[in-house]
Amino acid sequence: MKSSVAALLLAPLMVLAQAPQVVPVVALSQAPKIDGSLGEWGSDGWVKVPVKPAIDKADRAKFGMSPDDDKNQTGSLTVQVKVAVNGSKVYFALKYPDASADTSYLLWEWRGDKYAQGKQRDDMLALRFHMAGDFDRSMLATKDYTADVWQWSAGRTNTVGVAEDQMHHMTTATLENAAEYSMPDGKTIYIKKQRDAGAPVYKTLPRPKENKGEKVPSFEVGTPSGSSADVAAKGEWSSGNWQVEFGRALNTGNADDAVFKPGQKLLGQIAVFNKGFSEHKSVSEPLLFDFSAVK
Repeated sequence: MKSSVAALLLAPLMVLAQAPQVVPVVALSQAPKIDGSLGEWGSDGWVKVPVKPAIDKADRAKFGMSPDDDKNQTGSLTVQVKVAVNGSKVYFALKYPDASADTSYLLWEWRGDKYAQGKQRDDMLALRFHMAGDFDRSMLATKDYTADVWQWSAGRTNTVGVAEDQMHHMTTATLENAAEYSMPDGKTIYIKKQRDAGAPVYKTLPRPKENKGEKVPSFEVGTPSGSSADVAAKGEWSSGNWQVEFGRALNTGNADDAVFKPGQKLLGQIAVFNKGFSEHKSVSEPLLFDFSAVK
């Protein structure tokens, strides 16, 4: 189904002609524990990465949108990032401010004589990495590229300790089973989001037919398998900040995963979601993860 230009809220609009911010990757003598506690990472070497709402006020005005994105609760903030390799694995540590830990997600709420879905959404953090094509900061640029996406959520994936692993393909060529977005220049962007192979981290639950309590979950966590279990991820909220760690093999051998190569560089990006509306995120500019110091 084709969406209007309002769907541009899904991603940044313009491509900036600027060099990507470099995030150096260091070697660690000991692998960190993926638990959201960042004491092992030390106080030095953190890279400050700014994120801002996906579409700024000027672009919103250009397309007749309201000046502010009311559903974007993140705004502009700075994410501190550190990336390291130990053996055959790469690790990402991130910390950023968030006034509260939002861990509930679309609970089924008993109203009158039936359940209705609540509006609660959990906090999320996503990393994406270039896999193929002409990588862009926007999912809606008129380019063809594929990205590996790791999506951690405070309610749905955090208890499992595994991020949701996906592959996104953006293209102007007709793509089956993809979302379609009409652009101002008349072109159509096709976006296909595909979970990695294997059992997923969680699955949604249908509306209960009978009263099982005032509020009941809308999803249940499971035991991921295959490529869906590639990315370990755990977050910890404390004193107004999220601390999140990710870990994965440099090369999983799976076709739906990006490969991190020692001695080389890889483009990527960060997205932060406060109360997780996927189309109302704040994003970084492209980042260049530099593995030159890793042998």
